[in-house]
Amino acid sequence: MSIRIFRHYVQLPMILLMLLEVGMALAAFRFFSDALAAGTTADEWTRSAVFAGVLTVSASAMGLYNPRLRARVMGVIIRLGLAALASLFVLAVLTVVIPGFEITFEHFAKALVIAITGDFFLRFVFARVISEDLFKRRVLVYGAGRQGASIASLKRRTDRIGFHIVGFLQTESDSTAVSRAQVIPTPSDLAAFCREHDVDEIVVAMDDRRRAFPVHDLLQCRLEGIRITELLSFLERETGKVRLDVLNPSWIIFSEGFRRSWFREFVGRLLDLIAILILLAVAWPFMLLVTLAIKLEDGLSAPVLYRQRRTGLKGRPFDVLKFRSMATSAEADGVARWATTDDARVTRVGAVIRKMRLDELPQLFNVLKGDMRFVGPRPERPEFVERLAERIPYYQERHCVKPGLTGWAQLSYPYGASEADALEKLQYDLYYIKNRSLLFDLAILVQTVEVVLFGKGAR
Repeated sequence: MSIRIFRHYVQLPMILLMLLEVGMALAAFRFFSDALAAGTTADEWTRSAVFAGVLTVSASAMGLYNPRLRARVMGVIIRLGLAALASLFVLAVLTVVIPGFEITFEHFAKALVIAITGDFFLRFVFARVISEDLFKRRVLVYGAGRQGASIASLKRRTDRIGFHIVGFLQTESDSTAVSRAQVIPTPSDLAAFCREHDVDEIVVAMDDRRRAFPVHDLLQCRLEGIRITELLSFLERETGKVRLDVLNPSWIIFSEGFRRSWFREFVGRLLDLIAILILLAVAWPFMLLVTLAIKLEDGLSAPVLYRQRRTGLKGRPFDVLKFRSMATSAEADGVARWATTDDARVTRVGAVIRKMRLDELPQLFNVLKGDMRFVGPRPERPEFVERLAERIPYYQERHCVKPGLTGWAQLSYPYGASEADALEKLQYDLYYIKNRSLLFDLAILVQTVEVVLFGKGAR
């Protein structure tokens, strides 16, 4: 089951798990608090809340609240350990920066050990005791044709984490495109059928709504409290992307979302500038080391930075800055090419900085200049944009916002190196553009830490 928080859909089991782990962190901190024996104070509760908040954000940054996380036991242990180290560092900084936040290292360490150990066992129990069907909506699909098949095609467990299909109702306008074992004959009383089978939601997926649209039946079901959802909205909620194969312009025109306001743009720009100053203060030693490494490998006269033309807001071109990770002759013939796995054009230093995403650091100056934002669709080369816009519908719509250093598509899909990848990533970009908000941006920034640390999608 998904709920919408600040325009973004979040799985209810993940929220419950997060709340349980926050309680675990509060209990661990209070257990070692000197104030416990003398009675609680507001000051101690504030420190407890800060401790739990830092640990929760660190866990989120390691991908531990991602419902599509595929890490096994060792992967979870590694992520919990990294979350503990990150929390310890942040809390140590807070004790120096915030007056009156004096807590001993021993207190932090003991509380972290208890909290992280408790979180591991909590996750173990949570995965086994909580029934998977407990939080799933029972969904009846009204349509068994091409549009209904778009739901049947969701085969992965992570794609169906929020719902269980009761069946597909055959309609007059549909030719059967789903498994006949899942097809249900249209009942004479749809509302009674839904009551009998505990249906929570009906997804309207008819191929042709102009023929025998069940207005009365759906109205009766809606009045009885059953949720009626359009196919595109259902797929958006469950997959975190806008499916192009069933997208139509009217859905974009009438759907909630795709909002822009001067206040949001102003606050977003202000946050970008603040973040730039903080990141440059932290990143300049790494930028210096990368510069020296490139010079040592390719010679003192070798260029360090690489300028590449990209397409930005409203299709306007700009030059993106990157540390040079390929040989200077990589595109000597002037032909733009997709990067590939183990690309022969990549230098030894380039392979390392690409894996660690250090080659992206000069793009901080693109954000400072205003050509890019921290969060948004990745900017693409004009040569590719022209080709992709001819072959992929709605591709130009991704340019209605500024491109970003990171984005929802980068978190949800690996590195794109083909037209098929570009189509898949566009679906995530459209979801972000439709549902973007400041808190969604912050969530993406936090989760980007996992992408960088674990080298996801790097080439």
